[in-house]
Amino acid sequence: MKQGIIQIISVITMVACTSTMILGQAERYFPPLNEWEEASAASQGMNQALLDEAISYAQEQESSKPRNMEVAHYMGFGKEPFGYPIGPLKERGEPTGLIIKNGKIVASWGEPERVDMTHSVSKTFLSSVVGIAYDRGMISDVDDQVGPYMAPISFYHPLPLMNKADGFDSNDLFEPFASEHNRKITWDHLLRQTSNWQGTLWGKPDWADRPDKDPSKWLTAERPEPGTVYEYNDTRVNLLALAIQNVWRKPLPQVLKEEFMDKIHASSSWRWHGYENSWILLDGVPVQVVSGGGHWGGGMFINAYDQARLGYLTMNRGRWEDQQILSEEWVTMAMTPGVSQTYGFMNWFLNTDQELIKTAPTSAFAHFGAGTNMVYVDPEQDLVAVVRWIDRKAIDGFVEKLVAAVE
Repeated sequence: MKQGIIQIISVITMVACTSTMILGQAERYFPPLNEWEEASAASQGMNQALLDEAISYAQEQESSKPRNMEVAHYMGFGKEPFGYPIGPLKERGEPTGLIIKNGKIVASWGEPERVDMTHSVSKTFLSSVVGIAYDRGMISDVDDQVGPYMAPISFYHPLPLMNKADGFDSNDLFEPFASEHNRKITWDHLLRQTSNWQGTLWGKPDWADRPDKDPSKWLTAERPEPGTVYEYNDTRVNLLALAIQNVWRKPLPQVLKEEFMDKIHASSSWRWHGYENSWILLDGVPVQVVSGGGHWGGGMFINAYDQARLGYLTMNRGRWEDQQILSEEWVTMAMTPGVSQTYGFMNWFLNTDQELIKTAPTSAFAHFGAGTNMVYVDPEQDLVAVVRWIDRKAIDGFVEKLVAAVE
């Protein structure tokens, strides 16, 4: 994306900001470590009765999927080819949520301190470590091809499963962007889920993720050019994790902690998991490459308070107190639709033309994960809502009631 276009979009975005968002950051409240100020709904301009109605609705609309994540997996993604889990799964808690208005907690329910899987909200953390690398100049341009940033990957196999002769004449190293098709893929393509990468990673072929209903097309379907078609695909998300791991040259959970989570004063209870087989040798040291969600287990395990800190940071356009953790330029790109009008960078779901959530403003956005896990962000109302384990079909109804509670 050219710099001039980014600057124009940034100016438009800044003009559109509400008076609340253009106040100096020093005037805003940011919760310190292990604390978060609470306030009454009325003191923050919300109707308590209507807010209670929204909360009751969220609790009543609990996801129908089993709380046992292993059982839930095999009822869904486990039906796919090679769909068995290879990362940890954790039994989830009860319906849970937090409402943050003007930076203060005005409501909570369930078990907000409980650490649970957050599934594809993990992708927002993944794209954030890419963003920090971009802001530091470690990635020159999101339109750069990813291949030149990659070293050949050496998988870590502590116990060989076969004799050396069995693997004679096979590749010792993995080069995911070596083919004619894959070498065209840019960082922007991976971030927007338009890469259409072809291959297998961690034992999961790209075509086996949400496969076509017609099995005859699994291996024969024509592949679109990178950047032309949006396709939500976790194999390709995991490829992004591998690629940015190569750029940082250290474990991504360590990068996230030092460069992101510590700066927003997140708790010490979150953990970012990979797979039992997603190990590489990095500078002579075994390193687990994390996953971008819980599709096959793993991903980010986190409590609702830390999810709310993520939403509060993105609502404040990457700024926390006096630190710009994600640059304005990066946030602007993340919130710019690509091929899909409701998807920016992963995992920024946009409400362009109110296609995503009919009852929310077009400026609202969300970080979504299966479950459903939702971090809803409404800059116009200075509102962040974390809602966990709600039926996906009930999201619009909940947001309608939540917005109605703002006086």
